[in-house]
Amino acid sequence: MIQRLLNFLDVSPVNFLAVKNIAAELAEAGYRRVDPREPIGSAKAGEKFFVTKNDSSVYAFQIGRKPLSEAGFHLICAHCDSPTFRIKPNAEMRCEGGIVKLNTEVYGGPIMSTWFDRPLTLAGRVVVRGSSVMSPETLLLHVRRPLLQISNLAIHFNRQVNDGVKLSKQKDMLPILGIVNDELEHDGMLLSLISTELNVAREDILDFDLYLADAMPACTFGVHDEFLSSGRLDDLSMCFAGLEALLRSDESDATKVLAIFDNEETGSQTKQGAGSPFLASILQRIATVQDGNTEAFWQAVERSFMISADNAHAWHPNYGEKYDPTNHPKLGKGPVIKFNAAQKYASDAVSAAVFSEICRSVDVPCQRFVNHSDVAGGSTLGNILASSLPLRGVDMGNAILAMHSCRETGSTLDHLYCVKAFTRFFSL
Repeated sequence: MIQRLLNFLDVSPVNFLAVKNIAAELAEAGYRRVDPREPIGSAKAGEKFFVTKNDSSVYAFQIGRKPLSEAGFHLICAHCDSPTFRIKPNAEMRCEGGIVKLNTEVYGGPIMSTWFDRPLTLAGRVVVRGSSVMSPETLLLHVRRPLLQISNLAIHFNRQVNDGVKLSKQKDMLPILGIVNDELEHDGMLLSLISTELNVAREDILDFDLYLADAMPACTFGVHDEFLSSGRLDDLSMCFAGLEALLRSDESDATKVLAIFDNEETGSQTKQGAGSPFLASILQRIATVQDGNTEAFWQAVERSFMISADNAHAWHPNYGEKYDPTNHPKLGKGPVIKFNAAQKYASDAVSAAVFSEICRSVDVPCQRFVNHSDVAGGSTLGNILASSLPLRGVDMGNAILAMHSCRETGSTLDHLYCVKAFTRFFSL
């Protein structure tokens, strides 16, 4: 199972590719793809289908044995975007010696220094001329080799570098792409690369959504191979745990939902984010097809439970003072329920009790996380989704180190624990 996770991380450097790979797994497991512009069709017990939005979010459903008005939905929600750097339009900047660097902008909140001096690549989607102006074609791009690098300034030019350096997003974080060596490249090194990789004519390339990604593969490390090292553990590890659980779980009275959103790292307020009404509209359409009225949908909502799965902060052995005095989530000690008095998380005593009992029923340990009261915390999907759908729910995740670093660290055992707990939840 760990090798499957590592493989998924390697082939999913950005949201678009993560969704493509999840959709492929669903289709192989017998889920039919539904175009949201068309009727859902049937929603009989046992039926399995999925929809996508913007090529960057995916929602899978398996209809339960009981009517929605009696059993409701069991939802696991996660997000497939991660902090990185987006390639700007007109990105190429030619410097002395023919060196070409790319103009970028920050996506989300990365730890910028961790992106220095490591092999990077490009991934995302490219839009090319299609059959009509209103229907361009979308192609996915993943350059499967080291392609770029953001190089540090030598210590000889900045003797204070080890005392901490304020980084400029516009100046310091621009990756080197190559050195111009012919006139074709002079006219557009990046477009030449895209054209070659996708085997399309340069003049047919209309636009792109491209991002930087770590070119080094995900791996395990530690004396017992007990640690995971990869970019995008936050939150692709939770996406994949939810997918594994969905495909492994038994038939259930409740209707199972796996919702993988985009744009959590920038606030979720997009058509493919958790702040969108898209998921609610699909759930309502399912209820209407099954029961013929919207009353059943709202009954289902009141009988539903949501797990908002987004990674938590593991206790760091070098920075113990940053953590709450009595709540220290540890690597390898099980899923973490997240609490916040300012309601940045959906967890409360009732939903936490439900999730911890799910864990206990399959011998999975469970931990709690609360911020140090002097340290501001982040937020996640749970309350954003609950603001449009009044669901009972819990915010949880596996503990990781170096969240938002170019490479984060997790626990192999925690991934196994999480899949086990999620599988139990989907089987209820």
